[in-house]
Amino acid sequence: MIEEKFKTQPFKVFGKAKELRQGFYQSYATAKDEGKLTTTGSIMSFRPVIAGLGDFVHLGGEPYGAVVGADPIMSQQFTEETESRGYARDMCGYMRNYLGSMFLNKYAFGGPFKKPSFVFHVHFCEHHGKWYQIVKETLGVPVKVIDFPVGPPDDGRQESREDYLYNQLQESIPWMEKVTGIKYDDEKLIKALKNYFMNESLWGEIILLNRNRPAPIDIKTLYAFQIPGTLFPHEQRCVDFQKELLDEMKYRVKEGIAAVPVERARLMHDNQPPWYFLDLFRYMEQHGAVVVISHYVLFLGGTVNEKPDGSFERQPTPMEMGMKMTNRDEALRALVKWSLRRHSWRVGISNLADEKKDLEVKLAKDWHIDGAVMHFNRGCEMIASNEKEVRLALMAAGYPVVTYEGNMADRREFDEGQTMRRITAFMESMNLKKIA
Repeated sequence: MIEEKFKTQPFKVFGKAKELRQGFYQSYATAKDEGKLTTTGSIMSFRPVIAGLGDFVHLGGEPYGAVVGADPIMSQQFTEETESRGYARDMCGYMRNYLGSMFLNKYAFGGPFKKPSFVFHVHFCEHHGKWYQIVKETLGVPVKVIDFPVGPPDDGRQESREDYLYNQLQESIPWMEKVTGIKYDDEKLIKALKNYFMNESLWGEIILLNRNRPAPIDIKTLYAFQIPGTLFPHEQRCVDFQKELLDEMKYRVKEGIAAVPVERARLMHDNQPPWYFLDLFRYMEQHGAVVVISHYVLFLGGTVNEKPDGSFERQPTPMEMGMKMTNRDEALRALVKWSLRRHSWRVGISNLADEKKDLEVKLAKDWHIDGAVMHFNRGCEMIASNEKEVRLALMAAGYPVVTYEGNMADRREFDEGQTMRRITAFMESMNLKKIA
């Protein structure tokens, strides 16, 4: 049997993604000197709502914790500082990295940890709710928390959830005006929302192209490209980047340019990756196994629409669906409806095992995977809470599954030798030998 080899080439937009990431974290350090607001909170926080105040830089706790986690030496210093103050080791790995950075007054990109103007946070995880209470107590900054309601949209309570979230967002605007002394601009809100909706739809479209065989992109590269959409999805520069990436993805599909030269098997990865050991994915690629989809990489930067047959398609934006956004009320209503029906995000944070199992099996089918690699992640109890049920559902659907244990942002919880032995055995079970 002659094994087919595919053309490969580096992504042209890779350098731009790296530049945008570095520039963002540097801009947070200098924002106040430039007269900009600085905010912090989850990346799920509704940053377009903050945009009505003008220029700002939002330090998302999760990506910052991941950046720290990718540096095991720095991460250990920060997490041990957090733990020395009495916080438990089984808390969110991102949270412990962030808090340690704050406690030591050491910013991962150099200089002191910058005090934000205020915290604007969406509460969807118990650890995260406590996270920004600690920030408030330590730095003495104002905090606004939005409680995000979750549930199946067809359970008869969706209208109540929409009203609950809408009222909280309305109340947050005069609160922001009060703590900053800045008059809110509804036009800036609407502009930011249009960018936000476009970016989320574009990211879903980008991920959908990886259903192609051969896959035009691997998961490690997707992790790099998701960064603009997780750091500043409300900005035009993010829209420009996503469009450029989408064009390159379409070109690669058309020309048959693959993520790896030999694609013997297509895999799914579930849960966050161990950021300090992304070589895990390169090792699998040495056997011709490419990870083409992850629920985490999908819901973190965008969304897709589920069709009646269980497959997925691009999610049209509210603008394309004819929703009006001519004033504050209409804009916030559009945001609420989008967020509560944002399929992969809602399922990811709902902790409803049946919904999560159903989604994972449908993703496996639509991206044509041959097996799954699952991270039993002690660093995120929320996403990991249903992992064993998802494993059984994938196996019942006919997919071989391998699991490994670790922590996405704390290398002390990760056994590299044991993980590699499990992955090697999994490759062998799928008759995947290392490529000469």
